[in-house]
Amino acid sequence: MRVVLTLLSLLLVSTVSTPALAKKTDYTMDMQFAVDAIGKECRALIKSKGLKWKKIGKGFVKEAKGVKNDLDYGLLLIRLIAKLRDGHAYVKFSSQTENLDWPWKSEKKAGPGMFWSRIGDKIFVKNSWGQARGAGIKPGYEIVSVNGKKALAWLEERVAERSERQSFSTDHQAFWAGCAWGLAEPVGTRVVYDVKTEKGKLKKKRKVDIKDDNYVPSGPAFMPKKLDGNKDVHWGRTEKGYGYIHYRRCKGTISQHTDEALAALGDVRGLVLDFRGNGGGGFDHDAFMGRFIPTGKSMSFSKSYASAGDNPYGGPIVVIVNGTTRSAGETGSGIFKEDGRAYMIGESPTAGMSSSKTTIALPSGLYSLYVSVHSNMGRFNKGKGIEGIGVVPHEIVEYEPDDLADERDTLILRAEALLADFPQKKVKYVPKKFGWKPSKKRRK
Repeated sequence: MRVVLTLLSLLLVSTVSTPALAKKTDYTMDMQFAVDAIGKECRALIKSKGLKWKKIGKGFVKEAKGVKNDLDYGLLLIRLIAKLRDGHAYVKFSSQTENLDWPWKSEKKAGPGMFWSRIGDKIFVKNSWGQARGAGIKPGYEIVSVNGKKALAWLEERVAERSERQSFSTDHQAFWAGCAWGLAEPVGTRVVYDVKTEKGKLKKKRKVDIKDDNYVPSGPAFMPKKLDGNKDVHWGRTEKGYGYIHYRRCKGTISQHTDEALAALGDVRGLVLDFRGNGGGGFDHDAFMGRFIPTGKSMSFSKSYASAGDNPYGGPIVVIVNGTTRSAGETGSGIFKEDGRAYMIGESPTAGMSSSKTTIALPSGLYSLYVSVHSNMGRFNKGKGIEGIGVVPHEIVEYEPDDLADERDTLILRAEALLADFPQKKVKYVPKKFGWKPSKKRRK
């Protein structure tokens, strides 16, 4: 009996002390779940964007069969999400995967000290500072080549590379992101640019050593001088005396900041609202639009809005956007055009990444997927919404190289010209019908 008990005790001790083997993740099954769940949750947007999702997904499930570890599986999921063409979509890490040796952790990148813009089929320097300016690269210069490759081809290749690992809702969003973030290189890299000076008189070679310059675009090439405000909203006057407000972000305080701006600007005869470089946020659209309807009045074309705020403005407005106007910046700028309050110009439509989102948890627990499921502002674009399209301006305006060389923003100049001779036939809101009259002070 003692022998039996002793043996049983040894077995029990052995069973308790032996560690359980870790369960191996079935990456193929997990990927199939991801593909199927995305196909179900995002079916409306997948259809609107013309994606052949089943075919795309089949290829990724096949690749998952060869995955050996959690890191490589995460990188494969990132590539899958990029195929969704959804600017908000990304892969969320769990506590098990957030501290893996991700490639971007060991490689510090920085910008060359300039942003670019496409004018026709050529690439020009939009603005420059730091390393690029120190190397003699100035606004208005044409970028002819980068490391020996033609500039437009180099940029399109860079955009294509980024699009393999980052999701963009539209081609124009991807392109304008390439003109800013896409110029970044690992710190310590030397880049050789062939440039043409203003008016294309001379061709020069310029070498830029990448150090630590910022590569997050603020939007406009050049804003009016002596602006007031804060990190989210800036205001002042253009050279010709029109009011100017730049919305860098659309936070919940946007209406209050607009009240401050309108109080400071006073009795202006026209107003420019610039949403370029707007990274989004979240805010009350009705309260915001109410700041641009005269006291005691309401506006009802596509949607009804009532006047709001202590200093509402009732005069003509020109809104400026481009492909760096994203998310809430698109709805904030878009209501002026789509709901009939203002005339809109831009280098391109807005980014086209405005949607309602959801999170898909994967069975493995290693990752989850944040994706868009429906387009915001369904009344925009004749019922198609914003996602995958953007808000399309009344008028596309490209920069003029000579303006850039003189450090003047072509789109702001165009906005001033439009306010001087407003295209009223294109805008439903007529200031006089809402009781707004340009006073003598406004005529100065």
